[in-house]
Amino acid sequence: MRRRAPVILLTALLLWALAAPANAAEKLSIGVLKLASSGPVFIAVDRGYFAAEGIDPELRFFDAAQPVAVGTVAGDVDVGVTGLTAGFYNLAGKGALRIIGAQSREERGYHLIAYVASNRAFAAGLTKLSDLPGHSVAITQVGSTFHYSLGLLAEKLGFPLTSIRLLPLQSMGNMAAAVKGNQADAALLPATVALPLVTAGEAHNLGWVGDETPWQLGAIFATARTIAARRAALAGFIRAYRRAAHDFYGAFLVKGADGTLHEGAEAPALLAIIAKYTGQSAAQIRNGIPYIDPDAKLLVNDIYHQVAWYQSQGLVDKSVDAKSVLDLSFIGEAATGQ
Repeated sequence: MRRRAPVILLTALLLWALAAPANAAEKLSIGVLKLASSGPVFIAVDRGYFAAEGIDPELRFFDAAQPVAVGTVAGDVDVGVTGLTAGFYNLAGKGALRIIGAQSREERGYHLIAYVASNRAFAAGLTKLSDLPGHSVAITQVGSTFHYSLGLLAEKLGFPLTSIRLLPLQSMGNMAAAVKGNQADAALLPATVALPLVTAGEAHNLGWVGDETPWQLGAIFATARTIAARRAALAGFIRAYRRAAHDFYGAFLVKGADGTLHEGAEAPALLAIIAKYTGQSAAQIRNGIPYIDPDAKLLVNDIYHQVAWYQSQGLVDKSVDAKSVLDLSFIGEAATGQ
């Protein structure tokens, strides 16, 4: 029996080795928000695109963009996929974070964030965007993507941002309630929130951010140490993300000869996937589909402008160098200066 024991042990080890996968999937935790802008991530998970790259994805959901950046720095997640804020750049400027690809962006003809006016302000003369000076405008937070959008509009129309009274109300619900109740003259709201207000006669749509001031709204990012230690996994993440982004683009973002958007054949299936992860209905998701470049193309010049603008507002440290927050090696030719 003693002589047979090594043989039995060797046999068991061989059977275990044959049963184990040749290459175990590498776990990668991903910080996202439950929004349509996270659609390519959800699609890549659901359709097995990450698995095909040897990645075992673990989604971790956050309520706002800034906590995703903080969570990535803290090591709670390996990759963040969300909007860019002043807080993000302050963390990135200290060497903690690097942008490795693009997520959503504001683009002409694609309606994501609306400028809406309250009924009382509209009746009093706030009927177009150039009328905003002298009025109060609700945003989520100082240094948020909404704040930057408003700053771009002020630059475009030539009025000082200080001529607007900013109301940082922390949440979309608070912002919508403030406009509906005439406590804020105007607000920037996602289409999923803005359009129901307008349809119900509780607010007026003054325009869309993408039509007025296109810019790079969101990005894919990781810490410098994760990039150094797990480059192969991150490269696989980008390949899977791009594959899903092509699906997303074909289903929702293609314009016909008449210049209008036409849903592709896969739209119903992808809406079902996104609905599963966001908890929103297909109709809600349709109202808030953002523009997402199918190759994760990044508007590099806008990243430079964002950093400079936040610095001019005293929201990002002057020492932050925009170039230092970029690692374009994962997207290569997809990086653009436009």
